[in-house]
Amino acid sequence: MTKCLYCKTKIKGRSDKKFCTPYCKSSFHYQESLKVEASFFNRVDKQLKLNRKLLKSYNKAGKSIVRKTTILKDGFSPKYFTHYWKNKEGDVYLFCYEYGFLEKIDNGKPKYILVTWQAYME
Repeated sequence: MTKCLYCKTKIKGRSDKKFCTPYCKSSFHYQESLKVEASFFNRVDKQLKLNRKLLKSYNKAGKSIVRKTTILKDGFSPKYFTHYWKNKEGDVYLFCYEYGFLEKIDNGKPKYILVTWQAYME
């Protein structure tokens, strides 16, 4: 009899079995994945999801203004966005999925104008 790779209990059943339960198998592979450095794709995907979450939480009404330092301290990174939209005045809004932002200086302080994607932007 062999022992489970995760919990070290004796395994009953087939001779080539490595885990005693599906829970132990899942837990073992999850712990192994934590040891490996995240791939570039996973890091970018995680940051895009965080950016979207923050833009959504600061923009309840469809358009709002937030201080740049406030949203940056929560983990927002303006380097990561999914697409952009340029308005008639030439301002370029960067979007994380359906939530966009534009950096402006207001009274000498950097701020973000937050917007939600609209049908006319297509």
